[in-house]
Amino acid sequence: MKKVLALGLFTLVCFNVYAQEDSNTDYELRGDEKYGYIIDKSGKKVEGIVRMNGDDLYPWNNQKKVKFVAVADIDKSKKKQKFKNLDTDDIKEYVAIDNNNNERHFETIKYTNTKEGFNTATGGLSGNIKAFNNLTKNTQFAEIVKEGKIKVYKLYGYPTTFSAGTSQIAAADEETKRMRQNPSYIYSKKGGKIEELTFAKAKIITADCSYVKGKLTSGTYASMKNDEKKRSGLGKLIKSQIDDVMSNVPEIVEEVITDYNENCK
Repeated sequence: MKKVLALGLFTLVCFNVYAQEDSNTDYELRGDEKYGYIIDKSGKKVEGIVRMNGDDLYPWNNQKKVKFVAVADIDKSKKKQKFKNLDTDDIKEYVAIDNNNNERHFETIKYTNTKEGFNTATGGLSGNIKAFNNLTKNTQFAEIVKEGKIKVYKLYGYPTTFSAGTSQIAAADEETKRMRQNPSYIYSKKGGKIEELTFAKAKIITADCSYVKGKLTSGTYASMKNDEKKRSGLGKLIKSQIDDVMSNVPEIVEEVITDYNENCK
């Protein structure tokens, strides 16, 4: 009996893991089909139908693989086409058109999300699985949100795929919600090392530009200001931690990084 229950639990856990990913490779052509493209390992651009593997609930799945069928492989005499599943071993980057007709650009990067790997809301097996999910992924797709001398990517952490007990399930669900709503922003300056973009880093990496430095000094950027009353309520956090809690990194990207890329050499 115990073996049956254990097998049932294992099956349920596995179902929850794989239910997050859409494994269907059949695709029915649309009348107004819009093509994206991939860049293969040789640097060749190949146009075709590109479908993201994730969605708003599971955005981290877009970082694992993508579905693709090349224009040359589309057989219009058939109602349904067959996708290929491609990952970072197959391609350098991909551009897909999402359900809102927005162009989404992902690039293969080498980066390990240690922040999420070492930050777990659950203990035991659940926390260990989350740590494993993040610390073992050092090559993945990341979405480009800002092109230029400072290139910025959006990267989601990977949640745990197992939790047991009412309190742990609630904690895991809350953590997954946080991760879904608060991706990390990482950057590479002039093709250099990829690092996390923070309040402090934004100041450092733009310090060589007098245009941005002047606006920082004059307090022009709303995203780089701190509310002193809110800061005082954050207790014993060290200054750098307070800065990161108080800062809005997406706004920093739009204000500071955009200014740097457009006005600085």
